[in-house]
Amino acid sequence: MTRYHQNLQESKTAFANQYHALQHSGYTSKEVTRQLNKSIAFIEKQIEQIKVAIASHIRRDGEVEQKVKNLCKIKGIDVLTVATIIAETNGFILFKSLGQLVSYAGYDVVENQSGMRTGKTRISKKGNSRIRRILHMPAFNVVRYEQTPFVNLYERVYDKTKIKMKAYVAVQKKLLVMIYTLWNKNEAYNPDHKNTSGNDEPQRPLSVGAHEGKPKKIVPPFGSTTQDEHRYNESPEALFPLTQT
Repeated sequence: MTRYHQNLQESKTAFANQYHALQHSGYTSKEVTRQLNKSIAFIEKQIEQIKVAIASHIRRDGEVEQKVKNLCKIKGIDVLTVATIIAETNGFILFKSLGQLVSYAGYDVVENQSGMRTGKTRISKKGNSRIRRILHMPAFNVVRYEQTPFVNLYERVYDKTKIKMKAYVAVQKKLLVMIYTLWNKNEAYNPDHKNTSGNDEPQRPLSVGAHEGKPKKIVPPFGSTTQDEHRYNESPEALFPLTQT
């Protein structure tokens, strides 16, 4: 269901791009415009339906439901984020260490090396791209909402590298580690408690973008066209209900 949601979102983006191109072309067609609007509306309805189906599936298992609620206490992620990660990792059942999980998600650091030449380091991106994709917007959100462990990590990595996307990738990795730890311990997120151990920062800078000027404290580049913006509400159930009313 989470993969089908991603497929629907990609289809919606494709139709939206066609609509945008049509509106800025030299010739327009009212019929094509009508059909595109109809297709987008239909896909949006399907997206909402599959979200409800995912929430309903989670509610079938009380233990899973409680663990998801615990993770949704992280201001900036929603049920879809957690559901996707749990689905792609099968509830972390086969992972014996954080290192295995980090490598599986493609956040392990590799070095661009050829012969005697040693280049920049970067994340491998050889793992599960769906995990990295679903953590893209939540990384911006937790920094935007000034969640202490994540915004502090963002600022430390940015101060060291002066590259925003390297800092956001470090936040993505920390989010994944946090979700793994809280899921296995069956604990609720507490921003004042250190839920994870070890060094938060990558041992070597991750090469993922070009140098940029120092931004204001919270300036996440919103506007992704390939993924829904992960909204936050004081009550996660208001966006993605987990309990019957």
